Amino acid sequence: MIKDRLLDAAFGAGWTLVCKLPESWARDLFQRGADIAWGRQGEGVQVLEGNLLRVLRALEADGRPLPGLAKVDGKQLRALSRQVMRSYARYYLEAFRIQTYSPERIADGMHIEGPNIEISLEHLKNGRGVIYALPHMGNFEQAGAWIIGQGAGSFTTVAERLKPESLFERFLKFREELGFEVLPTTGGPNPSGVMAQRLRKGKLVCLVADRDLSNTAVEVDFLGEKALMPAGPAALAVQTGAALMPVSCWFVGDDEWGAHVYDEIPVPATGDRREKVTAMTQQMAGVFEEAILEHPEDWHMLQRIFVADLDPERLARSREGVQVNGGSGKAPTAL
Repeated sequence: MIKDRLLDAAFGAGWTLVCKLPESWARDLFQRGADIAWGRQGEGVQVLEGNLLRVLRALEADGRPLPGLAKVDGKQLRALSRQVMRSYARYYLEAFRIQTYSPERIADGMHIEGPNIEISLEHLKNGRGVIYALPHMGNFEQAGAWIIGQGAGSFTTVAERLKPESLFERFLKFREELGFEVLPTTGGPNPSGVMAQRLRKGKLVCLVADRDLSNTAVEVDFLGEKALMPAGPAALAVQTGAALMPVSCWFVGDDEWGAHVYDEIPVPATGDRREKVTAMTQQMAGVFEEAILEHPEDWHMLQRIFVADLDPERLARSREGVQVNGGSGKAPTAL
């Protein structure tokens, strides 16, 4: 299809031409593009604003300062969605340009909160697998390159098989060059089985986990409403004994990054498999909520995740999948 060829060509240009521009020019170009997309208010931006409305209401209910204006209204929402679109554009800009970043820049520009990064690296050294579960925040590719540089070695993740196939191959090559082992959601070996093998060998698995792509989602309380999140991260932890540790990423200034590795979510001592997975996924959702409320401008969620927004048939399939599979996470989430 012509649309597919144009899309592939655009991303191909991104990985070549954008790297040749002065960085300040490229940043200005991508910010202008974000503003154009935001101004057109297409379906993705509308879905984004529906998600951000929950964020603003949660901030208000929690008594936290709101970004920008003093109360939740249309202007507040539009201002925040513009920030998010600019942040999202920065993610793509850096995805295209990260091949030009030196290891020193990636390392020196990262600001890590808390002691858990050292704890997780110690788990890996001692042969215990670790699962990093992340929301769609900041630049997780940069964070992945950083953790590899800190001694984690290669890690395993899952990627949605994009269309056209040539575009998927571009993203696959890009992530593999950063040192990631990337498993496609379809058209390859069972991702869950491969990840379980890696975890049992004391390796690291990273999963973006605030949007479910399967029919085995867990319904959780999130930002004051019901939402669907993937069972995969918790199911892998229950299955393998790996440490499930949520992680958030955000942008700092124009050219640096922040990350927080949160405390391990332990496997409950009681309950059957489904009950354990459900409880752990709810804890994960609570951590994601806290992370998003801290950095709402860097949450790039342009897809529907709240039950109230979902197609009833999609929701029914998901609920049936949890009942049948016991939250097994047979089709994990993807980058």
